[in-house]
Amino acid sequence: QVQVVESGGGLVQAGGSMTLLCTVSGLTFDGHTMGWFRQAPEKEREFVACIDWSGDTPYYADSVKGRFTISRDNAKNTLYLQINRLKPEATAKYFCAVAHTGWDIGLFAAAISPTFGYWGQGTQVTVSS
Repeated sequence: QVQVVESGGGLVQAGGSMTLLCTVSGLTFDGHTMGWFRQAPEKEREFVACIDWSGDTPYYADSVKGRFTISRDNAKNTLYLQINRLKPEATAKYFCAVAHTGWDIGLFAAAISPTFGYWGQGTQVTVSS
């Protein structure tokens, strides 16, 4: 039984920082590329970032480059998303996703949902002005 659990969301003022966490159980964590997606009210789910099994190959959506950092600790079965200089448009529910493979999948594959087989329930990030 695979479990994917996000945490770390909350209310933060614009310009602030926060770290999201995703813990995974029920599979070999270091055998999978991991990703973050988000969905804002009245909008479609969109790709945020992903990282290969080793942590050597991260990809980011253009909208978050320079402000978001994805990382992982395979010894802890944990994925992280460090968010700096938060903007109000970052307000969304953030989802952790587990890919079918651990290899470098490329930016195109990283940005589409079929690449990922397991999803968490999400953690809400709200950025106030």
